[in-house]
Amino acid sequence: MQQSNGSQLSEQELVGLKALVLRNTLYDCQLRFTRGMDRFDEDLFLSAFHSDAVISAGPFVGSPQELYSWAKDLHEQGQKATQHCLLNFNVDAQGDAAHTETYYQFVARNKDDSNWIAGGRYIDKFTRIDGQWRISTRQNIIEWSGLLPSLDIPFGDLPDVNDNGLAMRDKTDISYLRPLINRRQHQIPSD
Repeated sequence: MQQSNGSQLSEQELVGLKALVLRNTLYDCQLRFTRGMDRFDEDLFLSAFHSDAVISAGPFVGSPQELYSWAKDLHEQGQKATQHCLLNFNVDAQGDAAHTETYYQFVARNKDDSNWIAGGRYIDKFTRIDGQWRISTRQNIIEWSGLLPSLDIPFGDLPDVNDNGLAMRDKTDISYLRPLINRRQHQIPSD
């Protein structure tokens, strides 16, 4: 591969670049899963998995479609909002298979206004089929869990705080709005 200055990348640099591209591709897949679950975007969620993937998560063992339905029902019944946050990410790839370990924290605002937090790791096998890297096997290892005290959401009482859009669990969420614009008036809070 030729660089913009006309020199060639070394073999080591090319290998590193390919590894970086693969790592980013796999991480993007993880992000589709988390955003798909938090926004109840079924198509986005399912795009992270091969359709015949097998997923083990707590009491659940089944397919991506079954996981989406089960988890969506669980979250709709118990929570007002969820955030699946990705942390450390390790990749071991060979050919058309890659194994990853992704640390996560899960945070939820429960319907009773308590806050639930949990942490663990997604242990995944990705496979490349027809050029598409997706999860083919997942083990969700839940390592800890607890409840946090409930506090009011800061600034929730401002009359225009939601004028730009609301946090929603569907495609009406502000993150889907295009183009993103500001509808709030200019204001700088004083002490």
